[in-house]
Amino acid sequence: MILLVLFAEFFKIGVFSIGGGLATLPFLYQLAATYAWISPEMIGTIQAVAQSLPGAIGVNMAAYTGFLCAGIPGAAAAVLALVSPSIIVILLIARMFQAFKENQVVIAVFSGLRPAAGGLLGAAGFGALRRSLYQGPAPVWYESLRWRECLLFLVLCLLIFKFKKHPIIYIALAGAAGMVLGL
Repeated sequence: MILLVLFAEFFKIGVFSIGGGLATLPFLYQLAATYAWISPEMIGTIQAVAQSLPGAIGVNMAAYTGFLCAGIPGAAAAVLALVSPSIIVILLIARMFQAFKENQVVIAVFSGLRPAAGGLLGAAGFGALRRSLYQGPAPVWYESLRWRECLLFLVLCLLIFKFKKHPIIYIALAGAAGMVLGL
């Protein structure tokens, strides 16, 4: 029964998470609020693991969440459910692309989906920043920040913008800095 529920939930996520893997984060929080499979605190760990592994972030998060819920069959069900809507839509679009590529309704729909995707990605990004850099309410605003993490974030942003190296270098640097700083 849990496999069917996992499939249904991740199929829904696959249908509505327009914009890529990070757009699934708001849906994972809703999943955590609805079921006891994962906690909201675990989502940060799921995201970190998913981003550290090769492959699509959304698929990695689905696999990890499904595995936590129901082992290997759960991971398979969650991944299959998450990618099924995309496969269906791609097949339909490829089949009908020539007929609709100049259609004003289709153009308008895609114009509306772009800001929606940006909003979902922005919300996911701000959520990740908050979880990474904010430790909770405090009497004074600056006591609510995780200062070592904030410093690491700023240094990594500067390094990324200045040197534009492969992301794995920055992931390795962040992991090493986390070990050294005890984050």
